Amino acid sequence: MRENARRAIDKLHEMGIETVMITGDAEVVAKTVAADLKIDRYYARVLPQDKAALIRRLKGDKPTAFVGDGINDAPALSESDLGIAIGAGTNVAIESADLVLVKSNLLDVAYALKLATATYNKMLQNLFWATGYNVIGIPLAAGIAYPLGFVLSPAVGALFMTISTVVVSINAMLLRRMKS
Repeated sequence: MRENARRAIDKLHEMGIETVMITGDAEVVAKTVAADLKIDRYYARVLPQDKAALIRRLKGDKPTAFVGDGINDAPALSESDLGIAIGAGTNVAIESADLVLVKSNLLDVAYALKLATATYNKMLQNLFWATGYNVIGIPLAAGIAYPLGFVLSPAVGALFMTISTVVVSINAMLLRRMKS
């Protein structure tokens, strides 16, 4: 087992992610490792082409990530929604993956998923902020409220646009504060 494997599985479980081990190893070995690491499900004695078929079947139920490091993992890395290669793995695995863990630390799998979720949430926040500004600011700058006696000068509109850009940028920069 790789260093930090137990902690990585625990972190994935904390995130509500089901863990599945797909291995070419014997049933006894797979069952022992899965029990020791508290992996939710396992499949043993799986051939490389069967790994890809199994990933295809699993991703029919929910989005699927696959972590691997060997030549035998390349088809499954390509088939999964997110293929994650261990940096110390084979070139074939690295080239088949969407993401490479340069430090070969399995804890980085959970961190990468956490960072991706946080990034997506920041995108939604920034989209909401920018849309809100544009829905309100542009019509006001165009004079829609002029009959009500409210006029937003183009200079003030430009200032608000600049402030909006700064708010979106600062909000995105807050991702740097995220801890693993």
